[in-house]
Amino acid sequence: MALAHVLGFPRIGAHRELKFAQESFWKGASDEAALRATGATLRARHWQAQADAGLDFVTVGDFAWYDQVLGTLALLGAIPSRFGFDPKQLTLADYFTLARGSKHHFAMEMTKWFDTNYHYLVPEWTADVKFDGGVDWLHDEIAEARALGHKVKVALVGPLTLLYQGKIKSGIAHKLDLLPKVVAGYQQLLQRLHAAGIESVQIDEPILALELDAAWRAAFAPVYAQLSGTAPALLLTTYFGEVSEHAELLRALPVAGVHLDLVRGADQLEQIAAGWPQDKVLSLGVVDGRNLWRTDLDQVLAKLKPLQVQLGDRLWVASSCSLLHVPVDLANEPKLDDELKSWLAFATQKLAEIVALKLALNGKAAEVEAQFVASRAAQASRRSSSRIHNPLVQKRLAAVTAADAERSAGFSARIAKQQAKWQLPAFPTTTIGSFPQTAEIRQARAAYKRGEIGHLDYLDKMREEIRDVVEKQEQLGLDVLVHGEPERNDMVEYFGEQLWGYAFTANGWVQSYGSRCVKPPIIYGDVYRPEAMTVGWSQFAQTLTAKPMKGMLTGPVTMLQWSFVRDDQPRETTALQIALALRDEVCDLEKANIGMIQIDEPAFREGLPLKSRDWPHYLDWAVRAFKISAAGVGDETQIHTHMCYSEFNDILPWIAAMDADVITIETSRSDMELLDGFGQFAYPNDIGPGVYDIHSPRVPQVDEMERLLRKARGVIPDARLWVNPDCGLKTRGWPETYEALENMVLAAKRLRETVEQERKAA
Repeated sequence: MALAHVLGFPRIGAHRELKFAQESFWKGASDEAALRATGATLRARHWQAQADAGLDFVTVGDFAWYDQVLGTLALLGAIPSRFGFDPKQLTLADYFTLARGSKHHFAMEMTKWFDTNYHYLVPEWTADVKFDGGVDWLHDEIAEARALGHKVKVALVGPLTLLYQGKIKSGIAHKLDLLPKVVAGYQQLLQRLHAAGIESVQIDEPILALELDAAWRAAFAPVYAQLSGTAPALLLTTYFGEVSEHAELLRALPVAGVHLDLVRGADQLEQIAAGWPQDKVLSLGVVDGRNLWRTDLDQVLAKLKPLQVQLGDRLWVASSCSLLHVPVDLANEPKLDDELKSWLAFATQKLAEIVALKLALNGKAAEVEAQFVASRAAQASRRSSSRIHNPLVQKRLAAVTAADAERSAGFSARIAKQQAKWQLPAFPTTTIGSFPQTAEIRQARAAYKRGEIGHLDYLDKMREEIRDVVEKQEQLGLDVLVHGEPERNDMVEYFGEQLWGYAFTANGWVQSYGSRCVKPPIIYGDVYRPEAMTVGWSQFAQTLTAKPMKGMLTGPVTMLQWSFVRDDQPRETTALQIALALRDEVCDLEKANIGMIQIDEPAFREGLPLKSRDWPHYLDWAVRAFKISAAGVGDETQIHTHMCYSEFNDILPWIAAMDADVITIETSRSDMELLDGFGQFAYPNDIGPGVYDIHSPRVPQVDEMERLLRKARGVIPDARLWVNPDCGLKTRGWPETYEALENMVLAAKRLRETVEQERKAA
């Protein structure tokens, strides 16, 4: 009999209950007991949903107060010693200080989890890091689930993935130098779980989907030989890509079973399943944990049936990865029309799909016939719907040429014209685009959407906010201004709402990091821009100042990556459609006398395939999409882009090929380490390395930012160095924002004075 499970469930709650409880706690409006109560309620609800759907066990360990990697460090006692916290006495306040920083502590570095838009806290590896055990939160959650009558499977981030995803800070030459400590920590943890009667542990090792070098590949067999001796049954879990090159290793590892992602690695099954050991479970991730299209149950069942004959009850049916990356429940969506809704499955619906496949395999097809009928109808509807293809888009795609991706002159000629036009001071100061989204802004947008205020009233309220933001920037002395984006709910959703081919949910929230949740749009058809999207706002803002006003757009790759994308055509085709829509917006901004235009691409690196051999194809079409969006303007129009929370050094040739006149990047959490590669590569265009971390409530002092700028000067020529925060300021409050920007502007002024003194001394 086949079994059914999931690798994890969304932790935030269908209505973002965890987010609101976290933020209430951070503000001091509620205590730790209230936050813990919210967490317990959500866990109980999500376990019950898994049990009610018919899964064979509930997954415990997928919940996290901020991030599962940080939670794993807290569980093992491997938190950075620089914070001075006792791992065994860690409070939630301490835990959030690790994630968010404080007046006295820099936050841990944060970056993307593989190729997702989920951010994790990067482990800090030092010679003195310990793995002697930490908090009991996981063990408490296991007790909660058992008290509710559930059969439990525990989920853990695996030891090699945890080690690999960290960053060396001091005292060791290679991450694997810490392997004995890490293994000892996991042994202690697994032995405790075994003693508590836990029968099954899902141990996630997604780094197997990467191109690992020999040392990392060789580490798997001895590590799992040590862990499996006294541990519960271990299900080694891979996801986000195919792992067929490790087929022999996976068959030989001393674990109870292996999980494969057949959505991202559909072609790996035959090679890995051939000769699969008689004593091992094979868990197959056939329901997509990364996208929300309804599963073609007939197609999947046909793939699974031959394996059931081979494996019997050693065949498990599962989600491809954790359902963390999709919204909670389609039942909460009054906004979507019936046709589109029939094509979709959120996390709760995916539970039902997994169980339907299990029951069909186990000879109970009659019990789930309705699920299969609905799946067939959804596939047929999507194939035949008239809303998918747009002749206007198809005609324009056919007319695209190589020349559409090239500016009329090279950077050196363009920048000379731009400098002559703008006459900016040395080390020009700017921000990334958004300013604090106050309660008043959010209330006005919500009232307008509900029809409680008219268009003119809404326009007046947004213009009032823009006036205020421009006035504050003038007071601060910033050199290049932005309009603050009060009208934008999200940097992707805002644009998608104005493009054909996109649909939007009311409650399709997905966690990005901590309490930050987003509602990814759904790209279901050809993308087309029927009219201008931002021109009026930028044009109005420019009338309020003599300083340059940047137009603000989200780039084609980020619009693609941060959406749920149609799966009936190549992603590069969809990216090109978006690029052409944005190109029209860029040209219209230029016509409206907006001479600086920022096209943000924070998800550019996130889109990389996990295996570097597949990078060139992606990078070629991603660069082309960006250039097509930007290349329709004249030489004097300055194109900016922004990237953040990713490692860029290994793709710098392609970032340079994007040919943006100015790039702003996140660098403060890494203490400008990310900038080193730009210097070694001799990046040719202007750069603005972020001088303070906007994801922390901490306000940096002037001397801190000066120090970072001095480091930047060692890498970037003075003539090409800009000064800016790491990212947009949407999530911050005004008092801290104003103070931080005041310090940033002063740091830039001091740097100008230093350079002038150096010039005179020379």
